[in-house]
Amino acid sequence: MLLVRHKADNVNGYQKIINYQEHCLKWLEFGLINLKAPIVTVSQSTFDHEAALVILDGTVDVTVEGQTWHDLGGRASVFEEPATTVYVPKDSEYAVSTKGDTATLAVCRARAEKRFQPFVVLPDQIQTQHRGKGHWRRDVRDILVAGYDDRIDRLVVGETINYPGEWSGYPPHKHDEETPEETIFEEIYHYRVNPADGFGVQLHYQSKRQNEDAAYLVRNGDTFAIPDGYHPLSAAGGYQVYYLWCMAGPVGRILKPFEDPRHRWVHEVE
Repeated sequence: MLLVRHKADNVNGYQKIINYQEHCLKWLEFGLINLKAPIVTVSQSTFDHEAALVILDGTVDVTVEGQTWHDLGGRASVFEEPATTVYVPKDSEYAVSTKGDTATLAVCRARAEKRFQPFVVLPDQIQTQHRGKGHWRRDVRDILVAGYDDRIDRLVVGETINYPGEWSGYPPHKHDEETPEETIFEEIYHYRVNPADGFGVQLHYQSKRQNEDAAYLVRNGDTFAIPDGYHPLSAAGGYQVYYLWCMAGPVGRILKPFEDPRHRWVHEVE
């Protein structure tokens, strides 16, 4: 099933949005850090999780285990350039301080067994890929995907922007079985919409349980947990839909999404 979590409360500091112990996930958690005076610094420990601090907007200083990176971020909106992201290993202390009036960070957390070194991924290190065609064109920014297997235990993180009226996660795919064609990965989506009063539609279905077919209205600031199933998304006409996606599974970081065989034919359409 798809788990719906509405937008976070408008509170300062850290707020946990998705807790794997409560929401049918085994590996992933998700939260938001909102920094606004008088709360301009948040300090936390990762404990047995590794974390990706994705700067959604604003400029911040980030300190991990005594190492500080200054003036990170700077974008006013997720619809501008790719994110600046800080990787924080398990069993680490980190602190985030705002450099302006406000800042917002997504905290993607995955249970980890190995401990690596912290590092930063800057926007100019991320390539934007233009995927799809026809009415399923979208821009995909791989943040922590390929090339990090010796620096990260489980987390996989990126951003996608849907054009108005277009689909993503299409043809529909899933990643909930371990087979030669597929690997198991849980996933969390965090959405932003431009203009902010717009919406998208998130679909979720199982190939073997059609009585569980569902459609959910996506609004600015919503977060969804996706433990299994096919999960394509459509943006409403006139609105861009952005979603931050983070994934983790029981073994490795090599993602093999399995496309619904009934809809693969669309690849052949000119």
